[in-house]
Amino acid sequence: MKFFYTIFFFLLVSISSRAQTIKVLSELTREPVFGVAIYNVDKSESVVTNFRGEADLSGFSDTETIYFKHLSHVLKKITKLQLWDSNKVYLVSNTQGLEEIVISASKFEQSKRDIPQKIISVNSARIQFSNPQTSADLLENTGKVYIQKSQLGGGSPMIRGFATNRLLITVDGVRMNNAIFRGGNLQNVIAIDPFSVQNTEVTLGSGSVIYGSDAIGGVMSFYTQKPKLSYSDSLLFKSNIIARYASASNEKTGHFDFNLGYKKWGFITNASYTSFGDLKMGKNGPSDYLRPEFVLTTDTGDIIVENNDPRVQKFSGYDQLNMMQKVRYEPYKNLSFDLGLYYTRTSNVPRYDRLIRYRNNVLRSAEWNYGPQKWFMSNLQITKLSSNSSLYDKIKATLAYQNFQESRLDRGFQSNTRNIREEAVDAYSFNIDLEKTLSPNTQFFYGLEYVYNKVLSLGKEENISNNMTQLTVSRYPNGASWQSAAIYSSIKYKPNSKFVFQSGLRFNHVISKANFEENNVFLNLPFKSSKNKAGALTGTAGIRWSPNRTIQWKLNTSSAFRAPNIDDIGKVFDSEPGSVVVPNENLKPEYAYGGELGVELDFDKKIVLDISTYYTYLNNALVRRDYSLNGNTEIVYDGELSNVQAIQNASKAWIYGFEVGLKAVITNHIDLTSQYSIIGGTEEEGEIEVPIRHVAPSFGNTHLTWTSKGLKLDVFANYNNELSFNQLAPSEAEKDYIYALDANGNPYSPSWYTFNFRAQCQISDSTTLTASLENITDQRYKTYSSGIAAAGRNFIMSLKYSL
Repeated sequence: MKFFYTIFFFLLVSISSRAQTIKVLSELTREPVFGVAIYNVDKSESVVTNFRGEADLSGFSDTETIYFKHLSHVLKKITKLQLWDSNKVYLVSNTQGLEEIVISASKFEQSKRDIPQKIISVNSARIQFSNPQTSADLLENTGKVYIQKSQLGGGSPMIRGFATNRLLITVDGVRMNNAIFRGGNLQNVIAIDPFSVQNTEVTLGSGSVIYGSDAIGGVMSFYTQKPKLSYSDSLLFKSNIIARYASASNEKTGHFDFNLGYKKWGFITNASYTSFGDLKMGKNGPSDYLRPEFVLTTDTGDIIVENNDPRVQKFSGYDQLNMMQKVRYEPYKNLSFDLGLYYTRTSNVPRYDRLIRYRNNVLRSAEWNYGPQKWFMSNLQITKLSSNSSLYDKIKATLAYQNFQESRLDRGFQSNTRNIREEAVDAYSFNIDLEKTLSPNTQFFYGLEYVYNKVLSLGKEENISNNMTQLTVSRYPNGASWQSAAIYSSIKYKPNSKFVFQSGLRFNHVISKANFEENNVFLNLPFKSSKNKAGALTGTAGIRWSPNRTIQWKLNTSSAFRAPNIDDIGKVFDSEPGSVVVPNENLKPEYAYGGELGVELDFDKKIVLDISTYYTYLNNALVRRDYSLNGNTEIVYDGELSNVQAIQNASKAWIYGFEVGLKAVITNHIDLTSQYSIIGGTEEEGEIEVPIRHVAPSFGNTHLTWTSKGLKLDVFANYNNELSFNQLAPSEAEKDYIYALDANGNPYSPSWYTFNFRAQCQISDSTTLTASLENITDQRYKTYSSGIAAAGRNFIMSLKYSL
């Protein structure tokens, strides 16, 4: 009998202890919820969950009601006795009415509702659900950023009619744009590992006051995962392992990350590897996109081979490695040090649009590759809080170094000469950003910035038959430099909850230097060096007014600029078949002046309608136009007689657009969202106005989402309008090899649509399965200006295991 009493006692203790310590999890993500306030009716007893979502309930009696409260979740109440069957409590997300916090508007946290500009935020949960294959796809999934792809290893964003070096990319507050960011399509955004991104903010419209040159059309801000500390003597360990497969490109991806958190130190390690095969296009669409043949290099030379499956875009696959290491040291609550190390490397990336060009009915290139693209960044941030300083409440100093390496290797069909251009950029930057509350209604943000870029460039020709090399003209003047110094400020005045006024100013001075003596051996330019100085004063002012709970108005005006960089003043390259761009030292900054008006109608959180319209005027636009070199309008470049062109301040542009978004809460589990963007614009070319190259067709998407506990389903459609031949920019109309042909034989960009389905299932507390079936009807299409066709029917499956 004594034995049975002993067993009964231990069972009772076991049940009791299980009910004493509980774990609070998100019902949607099954992730632990930190900072949940747990209390009884009169709040005489209370505890808060730790980073593991755990809390000790031994202070509560078995029969009293216990409340679980968290800012982003629905209030839950339960008795302690009801927890005997489980030591886990699940909270339902309630982010519908939560004010989102954004950083990109001032580099410090602000409520999104206080910002006059339109900012799109994407958090880690949305990123995980959309399961993007690259960061370009991550941006495209926002529905507000249009993505162009010249090759599979690409993704050039377009925002409100602007693209490339008129848009700014930042990673953890550091500008990625460098001195050789070009006006042609840019793929640098894919260097950012989407698995490492904690949240992304896209500013639609000018961001020059805070970020300076290049932020004309928008700012794409990526914030990567931060190390988590335990703030106790115990170790906080978290880890994720992800495997993914995609059928259309035979993609195989592996990722792992782990976090080590101590009382004052935190470490996070992140690594991803992706292998893409040749991308297969859809079955239903223009035959112009098919790949009927390709060039194969054999021991006896180049031959043209028939493609067994013309839908397979031969020589489009590549590999990519991403690594990140971050360290956080927090000796005091008001002082922190954050160090980040980032590294990305690709294999050779075939430039698909150059591999499908014909000359005299024969494929022009035997090979055209971007060589391994490498990006390294080290970033040190020191953040200090102060309640006593008269200069700041919060100060952040950021010191960063980046190294960019890229190359281009091309060889004509049956040619023995391989042209090689190699570039490297060392980029140094230093920022000090400060925030000060001047009064209960007024906040002041201000800062200083210095950026220095050094460009190294080499050009050579290699004879593939004997491996002999000789120097040739480099893409950029070797040893060129670009530097920028700026001071900026912004003020926010909020007299009441209904009205906010924000305004800011920035003065920027930019100096670029280039020496052309090495390239003059081949070009014989009329100058040996150039020094370009540019000063720019830009400003912004905007208001947000909410007269009642239903309506909110936003009005914003701004000016922005882009100073000429080394790509503008010193580049030599073949822009298109039969044309070559040469340096031009006589350049000035281009300026943009714009305004935006928006209104949001919120009907009790059940239906939210968001409408905005904008207009931008671009003056002294830097564009590529015909030019003469020593009186010659044609020169021989890479063995071909080519028309001479140069970047010039030779145009004005007018861009305008309209955006509308809808969110409807149909039931507690079903949401409908839809958005549509219409963009238009023209620029001067000589004495006439022509369409602008980076004005995308009208585009949109619609999502019907069902969510319940650990399951989320999304049925959605993406759609895109046509751009006729007359709507194409002249530079696009010349690229008939990437477009479909209309009834008159002219290139145009057809309309297209896709139907898609995505599901995410929380199999267990540690395992999540995400699966998508995209382009279900197997459409064959290209996004506007893209050289490579998009994926056909594509099955994507991702499995995540968390510890």
